[in-house]
Amino acid sequence: MVKEYIIPDYVFESSWEVCNKIGGIYTVLSACAKTLQERFEDRLIFIGPDVWEGKENPLFVEDKNLYANWLQYAREKDGLQVRAGRWDIPGNPVAFLVDFQPFYRIKNDIYTQTWLDFQVDSLHAYGDYDEASMFSYAAAKVVESFYHYCITTEDKVVYQAHEWMTGLGALYLQKAVPQIATIFTTHATSIGRSIAGNNKPLYDYLFAYNGDQMALELNMQSKHSIEKQTAHYVDCFTTVSEITNNECKELLDKTADVVLMNGFEDGFVPKGAVYTSKRKKARKILLNVANVLLGTQMGDDTLIIATSGRYEFKNKGIDVYLEAINRLGRDKNLKKNVLAFVNVPGWVGSPREDLAERLRSGQSYDNPLPCPFITHWLHNMSHDQILDMLKYLGMSNAKEDRVKIIFVPCYLTGQDGILNMSYYDLILGNDLSVYPSYYEPWGYTPLESIAFHVPTITTDLSGFGLWVNSLKGGYSQLEDGVKVIHRSDYNYSEVADVIKDTISDLSGYTPRKIKLIRQKAGAVAEKALWKYFIAYYYEAYDIALRHAQKRLLNKE
Repeated sequence: MVKEYIIPDYVFESSWEVCNKIGGIYTVLSACAKTLQERFEDRLIFIGPDVWEGKENPLFVEDKNLYANWLQYAREKDGLQVRAGRWDIPGNPVAFLVDFQPFYRIKNDIYTQTWLDFQVDSLHAYGDYDEASMFSYAAAKVVESFYHYCITTEDKVVYQAHEWMTGLGALYLQKAVPQIATIFTTHATSIGRSIAGNNKPLYDYLFAYNGDQMALELNMQSKHSIEKQTAHYVDCFTTVSEITNNECKELLDKTADVVLMNGFEDGFVPKGAVYTSKRKKARKILLNVANVLLGTQMGDDTLIIATSGRYEFKNKGIDVYLEAINRLGRDKNLKKNVLAFVNVPGWVGSPREDLAERLRSGQSYDNPLPCPFITHWLHNMSHDQILDMLKYLGMSNAKEDRVKIIFVPCYLTGQDGILNMSYYDLILGNDLSVYPSYYEPWGYTPLESIAFHVPTITTDLSGFGLWVNSLKGGYSQLEDGVKVIHRSDYNYSEVADVIKDTISDLSGYTPRKIKLIRQKAGAVAEKALWKYFIAYYYEAYDIALRHAQKRLLNKE
């Protein structure tokens, strides 16, 4: 018998990354918005921070007629500074941006009440904790005001808070407006990420770690406290993968009620002749930038590979990627020249004028530019982990080297001054992507890669890698479109060798075999569309609404 889910009438989603592009959570929310908006239309409302400080937010289209009466009421009666409009993403969902600065003056009162109601320890707060919490509280006050002004008591309402940064608001609403069902989604535990980032072995000892104790050791008490208490108190606690669920169980002492795997929309993936044309253009630009920088004449038969993502040197596996590329240069079985990119935003200064000048000239060059590893200057050229490791490995990008590596340290928006193409347009030019993550709750970058029919290498320490293995019932190989490598706390060198060998093997594949692998990569991506994964969201809504009903009955 199929269970009938209770469907909400209104869905609010709160995140620091609504109309504020920072990392993976932006991708999750903006990707699933269209699927949810098709179901809920303008009863799906996103709430984000108004942090552009007077500058025009390129991701937000304000509409002063949208909920104009409520906005005036919220301003005059509730003291809330809110802007209403549309998030400029597929689906164009309603978005509210809230100014949270006024709440700093009552910060201590808010923290005290949250301690009394939910035992959240804000005593050791520092850095971004205050900023996140004031936004979280302001977002909840916005929903409270909107609920009382615009929504009837017959309407079923869900409030979904993403990451520890929005936990305080979810807890506030649970008490202030108990009719609203609350969902909390952790995309990565703050303690798990911190353990991994501090070079402590996370996985072999996970069962032995005590989250509260580690929070004390790593000076993370307040972030851990809000995350843990929110997970325990909300109507439905969720996370994004089984690997992170295991973290939640051990470090937060709470297993997720539902695992909300991250899907994607494929509407932005070109098809047919457009795909072929865009791929050719991307390869031409990548090879041209490399040849001009290095003083080489690499041709279209060059194997182009890349890694990308946030600059988390160990957690994202950037270190092991560089190690593998270095070892590849000594591989006697390599059949093609390899051009490897590291597309990771660093502390970027400006585009290299010497490189830009060469590119503008349209000429070819047979001598490399100084520092032939990087496309943009950094503010910290002498203290950058990627450049430091390339130097340590002795990589030189010499003409005779069969393997060259280039660091692109900027966001690929299409206006970086060198490549001038967006990330999604450049992906098409790759023959292979590599994401050997050590800490990766889900892993959007490899999923995006295969969506563009570019085969990828990832690990079983990513949620995405585990999901791909579950499709096959074993370890997925490159011939399946995705190569999943076993990674542990201690097998760094082995992982580097497997990556090296996989790239070397790929260099000898026939065009027919490569075409088949690319097709299989696209077929795996098809299984991760939001139209399939959105079902988990409806399950979470159902659990939250049923628990909220029980809470209300128990209070009566």
